[in-house]
Amino acid sequence: MAVPKRRTTRAKRNQRRANHDKVAAPNLIECPNCAELMRPHRICGACGHYKGRQILNVESPLAAAGAEAAEG
Repeated sequence: MAVPKRRTTRAKRNQRRANHDKVAAPNLIECPNCAELMRPHRICGACGHYKGRQILNVESPLAAAGAEAAEG
């Protein structure tokens, strides 16, 4: 069985562990339809468009609040 010849120093151990927690911020682009920030190659959460086509029917928060107020 392989056994280390020398003890690993704290510096070497910490250098090895330093890259485990690195997380890059997601790349964001502007939606060509509504100019809201969105992740590339995904449906826009604000307007529901992808590649110039309407994929989802997304209601705006203001319209949804107005509909709830009219019902209640």
